[in-house]
Amino acid sequence: MFRVHIYSGSLALVGKSGVGQAANHQHEALERTGVSVVTDWQPRADVVHINTVLPCSFRAARRARREGIPVIWYGHSTEADFRHSFVGSDLLAPLFKRWLCLCYNQADLILTPTPYAANILNGYGLRPPVQALSNGVDTDFFAPDPARRRAFREAYGLTDRDKAVISVGHFMERKGILDFIELARSTPQVRFYWFGHTDPALVPRKIREAMAAAPANLEFPGFLSQSELRDAYCGADAFLFCSHEETEGIVVLEALACGTPVLLRDIPVYNGWLTDGVNVYKGRNGWELRQKLAGILSGRLPDLTEAGRQVALARSLPNIGRALQDIYAALPARKKSSLPLRPRRRMA
Repeated sequence: MFRVHIYSGSLALVGKSGVGQAANHQHEALERTGVSVVTDWQPRADVVHINTVLPCSFRAARRARREGIPVIWYGHSTEADFRHSFVGSDLLAPLFKRWLCLCYNQADLILTPTPYAANILNGYGLRPPVQALSNGVDTDFFAPDPARRRAFREAYGLTDRDKAVISVGHFMERKGILDFIELARSTPQVRFYWFGHTDPALVPRKIREAMAAAPANLEFPGFLSQSELRDAYCGADAFLFCSHEETEGIVVLEALACGTPVLLRDIPVYNGWLTDGVNVYKGRNGWELRQKLAGILSGRLPDLTEAGRQVALARSLPNIGRALQDIYAALPARKKSSLPLRPRRRMA
């Protein structure tokens, strides 16, 4: 049986992001399918997973290669989804792409969540092969539950007749927060909630000012635990995700798994697996999103939630775990390098 080391250095810094959640999914998916997940370099792992692109991750990949351990680097990030995010991100994007290439080229295989993201990374001229594999979703935990719906609506003072629309993510222009604010402004009879948190120092002034001027029917309750977020999905009348760029969107899978009606901006990442009018609804612009949202909330549009949950079930953690085992079996063997490892410095 395989032994897999999921490199944890720097994961604490992204624990509240999709990258942190993806790493948690890998751990759970592997354990559910009988793979041993080792938390340190010993006993020696058969494969090392790396999820972040910080300097310590680069060093970890180099160490694994010297020890003859194949490296799978998860391509969660692209230059496109780095833009329009934090303060200074547009200026730094070209340098970020160069760093991504340096990191990803240390891998034996790059896994990225969708064919769309794989196509972007293949355009970078990377040395390792790039393969698409969903981040997956815990469909046992995220599932429709009337009791969870009641818990959410009681916590936020919502009656049965109140309509509630939610979104989840960092306070980024790329995530569509400006569009979400305007949709809330144009629909004052509906309650809107944006869940998530970003360090204020990283939030561009334009976003801070728009949030400060948000309409009274829109709230920013902050970061939620996984159980609280599950309640929100189950209790909402729609999940509205206006993001302009994603590599997959774990929150979309979570909403689908909970049987929440999902409305997305129509962007290429969803092509081939999420279809407008079949398992989700999509809008190309603010006007279309507003019209589709009104149709969902009024019941004029057909209920697609069962078809949406089937999409999530196909990406359940056991399915992802089995797919990973097939990937490990196909990895080429790597010989241990003759280069000496640098001795670790002892902490005083």
